[in-house]
Amino acid sequence: MRHARRRTIAVATAALAFAALAPSGAHAQDGDGSARAFGVRGIGPRIGLSIDPDQLHLGGHLDLGDLGRRVNLMSSLEVGFGDDLVVLTLMADVVYRFPEIGSGWMPYAGGGLGPVFVSVDGGGDDTELGLTGQGGLARRTSGGSLFFIEMKLGLIETPDVKFTVGWTFAR
Repeated sequence: MRHARRRTIAVATAALAFAALAPSGAHAQDGDGSARAFGVRGIGPRIGLSIDPDQLHLGGHLDLGDLGRRVNLMSSLEVGFGDDLVVLTLMADVVYRFPEIGSGWMPYAGGGLGPVFVSVDGGGDDTELGLTGQGGLARRTSGGSLFFIEMKLGLIETPDVKFTVGWTFAR
């Protein structure tokens, strides 16, 4: 049964990667009305803390553009250290970006799906399919990059709560 689950995770990961990286002529509207083609639109670092397991996580992400009006696809790779284990997550997040609020902050909410690899010190490895719900705030900097703060709630096989800050540098 474990081999079938790993095969399912591998197929789902390959399908998500193919869908995210495949060229597309689709265009969508950005929050300010400008068109953003689907494809790699930005890249950046991310860092944060998680609860259960209690870890520091580091990683990076790709802004893969818009799937529809205000709907964005983001892929991320994070490695968590602490609690005598290492957790590696590869997520495909889909978020809805709400209109900007008063001071230029843009709230967003969504969820993510992807494989979660866990290595326990002296105890072996495991791979599961993780599911998260998330919300955050993003703001454009004067240099054109995007700063964000977010919270993810682990729904299936992911840390219970993750607090993350990050930057996306436009390509």
